[in-house]
Amino acid sequence: MNTPTPTTDTPPTVYRNPTPTVDIIIEIDGGIVLIERKNEPLGWALPGGFVDYGESFENAARREAKEETELQVTLTHQFHTYSDPARDARQHNSSTVFIGTASGKPKGADDAAQAEIYAEDNLPALAFDHQQILEDYFHFRKTGNRPAIA
Repeated sequence: MNTPTPTTDTPPTVYRNPTPTVDIIIEIDGGIVLIERKNEPLGWALPGGFVDYGESFENAARREAKEETELQVTLTHQFHTYSDPARDARQHNSSTVFIGTASGKPKGADDAAQAEIYAEDNLPALAFDHQQILEDYFHFRKTGNRPAIA
């Protein structure tokens, strides 16, 4: 008769990692494009979203820009990565921010209720850490200096 052998197997280790996202600063007509979010958290934000499995960050940025603003964006810079665990209350995301250009009139689509062009001096209140991202961006445009590594 065979007796079951006790196992000493431990359950597999579960890793919790930040979720990769992208945000896009779209330069157009002397301003930048912001979207009004349809989903929580509500408010104005840079176009962006989650990187799909098997997708490059660059392609995710172009896709998210197109989905949310209906603009074809040409990426010009990979600007900076923002990874503060508190940047999004829903979960720990890290966002690689791109700068790109487009022409035409943005139109809110997908999970964006609307999309509008804003100048530095008339920005609405922004969701997530997008106020900090745009402060860093406008500083970069004036000085050529990217954000320091914290």
